[in-house]
Amino acid sequence: MIIQSVELLSLKVPLHTPFKTAVREVSHIHDLVVRVHCSNGCVGYGSAPSTEKITGDSHASIKMALETVLIPLVIGESLQDFQPLIEKLHKVTNAGSNAKAAMDIALFDAYAQYTQQPLYELIESLSGGIQTTRKTDTTIETDYTISVNPVKQMCSDIDVAVARGYRCLKIKIGNQACEDLERLRVIYAHAQSLQSDKVNLRMRLDVNQGWDTQTTIDIMQKLEHEGVAFELIEQPLVANDIEGLARIKRAIKTPIMADESAFNLAQVVQLHQLDAIDIINIKLMKAGGLYPAMQIADYCRAHKLRCMMGCMLEGSIGVAAAAHLALAYADVITLIDLDGPTLGQYDPIMGASRFKDANIFLNTTPGLGISPWQVLCVFGCR
Repeated sequence: MIIQSVELLSLKVPLHTPFKTAVREVSHIHDLVVRVHCSNGCVGYGSAPSTEKITGDSHASIKMALETVLIPLVIGESLQDFQPLIEKLHKVTNAGSNAKAAMDIALFDAYAQYTQQPLYELIESLSGGIQTTRKTDTTIETDYTISVNPVKQMCSDIDVAVARGYRCLKIKIGNQACEDLERLRVIYAHAQSLQSDKVNLRMRLDVNQGWDTQTTIDIMQKLEHEGVAFELIEQPLVANDIEGLARIKRAIKTPIMADESAFNLAQVVQLHQLDAIDIINIKLMKAGGLYPAMQIADYCRAHKLRCMMGCMLEGSIGVAAAAHLALAYADVITLIDLDGPTLGQYDPIMGASRFKDANIFLNTTPGLGISPWQVLCVFGCR
């Protein structure tokens, strides 16, 4: 089970509509894909997008870190020594979290194939064997992201999402704080007009660091007083303003979720100890892959802290890995925001986990279930 070679490939898929938040606008899913070849024939896949404004990692920096640091680190190593290898990977200090995540996912995929387990079963066994899933129930339901746009467009996008079967929406806001209160009133009223016996619509609010402390308190107290109810508010403040998050938590009823404030376990511990948040958003690209994300989930499990499993704007390789993690930790990861692949016009990775509107159908085959020849067809002409 020796790692013999590693390839780097490119995956680019156009979006249905541009993805807009308070900090960026993107028109394509664009992943750098890692393909690990092992001596027994197993081929493991991992991937990472460019998230320069969030993690600081561009495609160029991810590629350089993989080629100069991480690929030389794993070549010639045996996946039979998986635990020491994955620990060695995450001790590296001269590679960013995206590059580590891509390699980490590929190694997990290859090892799960070697042990003949779906990835979620491998993760369960490594997390202490706490069985929270059933092999017959491997479907996960995700929310859908409504990008920042003029209110009329956002309401139209809500209509489309509801028609596609989504029943939980994440509303992006925060690029015009002075107008956001009224915009949220209109958006919420429109969503309420769609409620029926067949449609029970829930909404989450994602500010992407776009407000300050007092703005957040003022807006949320007014909305709560008016009965405008969001399931949660995500990252209203800049990432390092932990005291501000704690102040908001004391002032409002809506649960607060940390995203950019919670990259790693140390930050999660600080947020929890300072009573600054209610929920942690775990993302593989922030954490650096499955192994450190599991450490965060283990801490949250031990301290009864709820989690969301989120993603950046990624394709189905990385998001499928995140979904497997969410299934393995279903007792603590109770919120799912893994709509990245469905934002694309198509999914070129066939034969593995399937993304169909709100539903993610996880593979029960070993690893991520990706057939090498299918991916070769995707990338062969690039």
